[in-house]
Formats: sequence, C-alpha cells, structure tokens
Amino acid sequence: MGEESFLACNEEPFKEQPLKVVDADATPLSAVAEAFEQLSRLIESGERCLRLSTFGSACSLVSILFGCLGFAFKFAELEYVAKVNDLIEASKEYDTLQSILDNDVKNNTVRHKGSHSRNLRRVRLGLDLIRALFEQFLVTKDGSLKDAATTAYGRVCAPFHNWAIRRAVGAGMYALPTRDQLISRLNETDYSVQKEMRRYIDASSPIIRYIDDLYISRNISLDW
Repeated sequence: MGEESFLACNEEPFKEQPLKVVDADATPLSAVAEAFEQLSRLIESGERCLRLSTFGSACSLVSILFGCLGFAFKFAELEYVAKVNDLIEASKEYDTLQSILDNDVKNNTVRHKGSHSRNLRRVRLGLDLIRALFEQFLVTKDGSLKDAATTAYGRVCAPFHNWAIRRAVGAGMYALPTRDQLISRLNETDYSVQKEMRRYIDASSPIIRYIDDLYISRNISLDW
C-alpha cells in the first residue's frame, strides 16, 4: 500500500466499518482472532482508511490476553489498556488512524508523551508483542512460556524500554503461568489454542504493517 493511498482518505466519504458481533460462546482468544480477521479483510479489500473506532474496538479485546499472562506482563497490560482507551476516546473527535497522525504532524506533537500518535505506536507494539509471543509459543519445543515470552519481549519491546523496566520484566518472567495454565485461562485445548494463535498471527500481521506504513508514509521513523 503506497503513500498515495494513505493521503487520499479525505477524498472519499467515510464508510462505516462496524465489527460483526462475535459469537457469545467464543473464547477470549477466538474473539480476538475473529476481530482482527475482520480488520485484515477490510485492509485487504482495498479500504484506504481504517476507522479509529473500529480499530479501538478490536484492540480492546486484546487486553484480556495480557491479563492471562499474569504479573509478568502487568506493566504491558496497564500501558496497553491506557493507550487503547485514549484511542477510543479520540475516536469521538477523529475518524481514522490517518487523521490522528496528520493532526500530530501538523502540530509537531507526534512523539510527545500522551499524543494520540505516540499512543497508537504503543498499541501497535502491544499487538506485535502478543503476535511474537504466540509465534514463539508455537515453535518452542518444550512449550516453555517463559522462553517464548522472553524471546518475544526481547525482540519487540526491549529495544524501547530502559534498563529498569527490562530488569523488572526479566524478574517477572519467573511468575508466568505454565503452558497448561495459560491454555486453561484462555479456555482452550492444546489443539484449539494452536489454531486460534495462528489465526491471530496471520490476521494481526497485515494490521501491524498497515500501522507502520502510516508512519513511514509521513516520513516518521519507527525507532521510538
């Protein structure tokens, strides 16, 4: 998706992009996977502009996944929830992800603490952290959640955290639930958890790239 498509949002009337109601019997993980598959289909169908309200609704479902990881990821859960709530509140004023970035670019506040653009960047990191964790969980031979989480955190979030936070996270890794405990908390089976994790990995990846491209198309680096 090129820069032109991102800059053309204001040329077309906005379309409603409501998420379909997830089955009441859906597990937390399958609900998240379904929501992000819907977002992914919107982008793949050629939608140039993703509504902020729709994005926020999908992202709000991810918070329960952080909660299932326990104390070790409490820092991530608290930060993620706060940032998502900010974007949901911002959706009352801004229609799309593009519009919050354009406003911050105009006011030179993209990287300012508390800006919507900065919060979007942090939400994107949260989505990527869960994606990387699931990827590592599926390939770790002994099913060690600690190993999977340590690798995922090191790749996605550690480069943006100071020493004190990295140390606290490292210590908290020992409090992670076991593989079986996580599967139970997610209300999944050994088979279904792998299926739903793969669904999320596949669906979230285009969303993460889409967000990255929003910054890149505006000459905003991703090293923060």
